[in-house]
Amino acid sequence: MPAKFGPAGNPENFPYKSSVDAPKWLASLGLDCYEYQCGKGVNVGEATARKLGEAAHEAGISLSLHAPYFINLANPDPEALRKTIGYILDSCRAADWMGVTRIVVHTGALMKRTRREALDIALRSMKEVLKAWEGEGFAHIALCPETMGKIGQLGDLTEVLELCQLDDRLIPCVDFGHLYARTLGELTGPDACKAMLDQMETALGPDRVSSFHSHFSQIEFTPNGGEKCHRTFADNGGYGPDPAPLMAEVARRGWSPTFICESAGTQAEDALTMKKLYADCL
Repeated sequence: MPAKFGPAGNPENFPYKSSVDAPKWLASLGLDCYEYQCGKGVNVGEATARKLGEAAHEAGISLSLHAPYFINLANPDPEALRKTIGYILDSCRAADWMGVTRIVVHTGALMKRTRREALDIALRSMKEVLKAWEGEGFAHIALCPETMGKIGQLGDLTEVLELCQLDDRLIPCVDFGHLYARTLGELTGPDACKAMLDQMETALGPDRVSSFHSHFSQIEFTPNGGEKCHRTFADNGGYGPDPAPLMAEVARRGWSPTFICESAGTQAEDALTMKKLYADCL
């Protein structure tokens, strides 16, 4: 099965008013998937969600969903954890209506703790999330902890892989733009791509990691904080990472991940560029 490519949300050139029309439009462009955005909260109603799911099924478009941005697994406060579980269950409910198979979840902020302290809190929180997720009957929907772009956030590649080792049904969402930004431009090029994919395979095994979830965009970063903002492939600022080496390495391995492009406004166009780079390496 080949890799899948599509946008996060609707780009600037989206010609319709409703996201229900996104699947047929994306299919007409030659794309394969679509990530519905609930970053500011799960505000989609059941009727709309079911219509989107039906439209995606008819168009052959695979759906994922991005859970609210304000989830913080590294916050030890019991009330904060209760809210985090609620946000994730709300996301699961909407995803279930849509027929979504994957939900992307932010890992959180360090909150002046060491990375190890924050990760230990997140591991405990994720265990509680998984109990609720399974208890509510949503275990058929994969949760995808995401690598984050700011240095002060939890969620480098090693941390996300450790979170995913809690349960075989967790799938990493590896945002290569975020990893590039938080390492101040270090993680780009063929050697870096090979090293990251090798690390993923060692941690989770070839069968599980071959269909990982991914975000990709070029990102502007600052020397002290990491991620500043998402850019587009057409921007002329020398932004990275370069998608070509990653596409070549994934194709070489015969893996079939889902690549969601998060370029700032041109995410469908840039997803098509990534798909062509990948196809040229097959």
